Formats: sequence, structure tokens, C-alpha cells
Amino acid sequence: MLNATWLETYVTLTETGHFTRAAERLNMTQPGVSQHLRKLEEQLGQSLIAQEGKSFTLTPAGEAVRDLGLSRRTEERQLRDAIMTDDPDVGEVRIACSGSFAQLLYPRLLALMRDAPRLLIHLEAAPQDTVVSGILDGRFDLGIVGQDTGHPRLNAQSIGHEELCLILPADAADEAVTFESLEDRGFVAHPDGFAYADDLLSLNFPETFTGADRLTVRTFVNQIGQIPSPVAKGIGYTLLPRSGIEAFSECDRLKVVALPHRRYHELWSIIRRGPEPTARLRTIMQVAHDVAGEIG
Repeated sequence: MLNATWLETYVTLTETGHFTRAAERLNMTQPGVSQHLRKLEEQLGQSLIAQEGKSFTLTPAGEAVRDLGLSRRTEERQLRDAIMTDDPDVGEVRIACSGSFAQLLYPRLLALMRDAPRLLIHLEAAPQDTVVSGILDGRFDLGIVGQDTGHPRLNAQSIGHEELCLILPADAADEAVTFESLEDRGFVAHPDGFAYADDLLSLNFPETFTGADRLTVRTFVNQIGQIPSPVAKGIGYTLLPRSGIEAFSECDRLKVVALPHRRYHELWSIIRRGPEPTARLRTIMQVAHDVAGEIG
């Protein structure tokens, strides 16, 4: 590797065409400029200039080294410009959140990408443990989770909350819902559904609900966007956060049951502690905050 200091001295010498003027521009002595030139020639094993009295011309090797030095200057200037320019429309952001929240967030992200061709967004629906571990090991830049993890290497910000809802078909009778009537319908189960049942049903039916593992399951759905579909067609009931309902294309065919005891899940954004987030990450964090605030 060529010594960068010697190379810059040499390029300045070729620009000024004079040892004294090069020394003045570099705030060096004339012998110092000569020494840098000699060391660079020794490193290359080639003479770079041919002196003619007080002036000099460049040898073929000298011309090649000058061109390299000018190219490095340009590259370093471009690098400094790139570092100093924090463009919210350029670069990659990797996000992880629940599947239901992803359904509301992704259309907003598509709008950003449509207007910013150099903005790359990776969105992954994942369980909370995966979101947290992914933020910690650098796989994700932004996570949306249901609680403040309190982890010392993470920054967490509360961005809102959403209700955990019991969902029936829109034409279900308005009479009071009992746990027995839900059992008659059967549960539309999904990966998070049993935890939701232990949370919401135990709160509202403490005398009759005996655990999610004993629920009568009518069907199981693994695709978040399809979970409400059986209920919309009159099959069973299910439990989902409000975002999962609002993102469903046929939400008018669903009824959210007004239970005596309502349960809300918090929404927190998490990022790694460290340098100030990039402009693109700050933009997407604001979009997630806006989406969380709009959930009914």
C-alpha cells in the first residue's frame, strides 16, 4: 500500500509544479516535500520526476502515480460526502413485528418505497422473542413488540396500544356471549390464539374457562391474513388484536364483541442503543408510530 501522506504531497507537487509552492500549500518545509518524494520513489522503486534545473517533468511512472493520487482524492471526497449525507430515501431498513401489525404497516411502507426508488425495506412477521433477539444481534433495525423489554442494550419507545378482541360473525345475535356459546361455535385457532385465549377469556369467563388447552378447536389457520376468514363465513370465533381485524379485507363481515373486561396490549418500538438512528430509520419509526396511533 502506498503511503497516503507521501502520495498527497506528490500530487500537490505535480499540481504546483514547484517544490516551494507545494511546501507552502501543505504547510511544510521544502526539504520535507523532497523527503516525501524520495520515500515514495523508494517505495515504488521508480523515479517519478525528471528535474531540469529548477523545474521538472513527470516520468511515465510519475504520471501514473499522479493519476492514482487524483483518483484517491475523488474517492475520499465521495466517501466523505456519503458519510455526511444522511438521506431518508436511500439505504436499507429491516423491520420485524407481529403479523397483524405488519398488515397495517406494510401498505404505508410501500408508499414510501414507491416515492423513493433507492429505499430498501425488509419487513418480517415474527414472534416477540424473535423480534427482540433479531434486534440484539443486528438482523433487524427496528422491532415492534408488546412490551418494554427493559434490556440494557435496547432503546424502547411506547408508540400506542391496541385492544385484544373477541370476534364473531357480523350476523351473530346481540345476546350476551357466554363461554358455553363460544364452545358451541368452536375456536378458530392460530399460533398466537391460545395465548390470547388465556389472556382474554380467563379475564371475562373466570368461572367456566379452564385453559386454552381445553378449548374446542374448529379449525387452525397459520396465515395471519386468513385467520378471520372462517369467522366471516359464519364458522367459529377467534381472538385477534385490533390491527388484525382492521387489515382484513372483509372486516364488515365481523363483529367485535363488547366484553365486560377489555384487554389492551401495548405497542413499543425497539432499536439498538448506540449512534443516532439514520434518517431513513427515523422516518420509518414515525410511520410505525402513526400506524399504532390510528388503531381503533
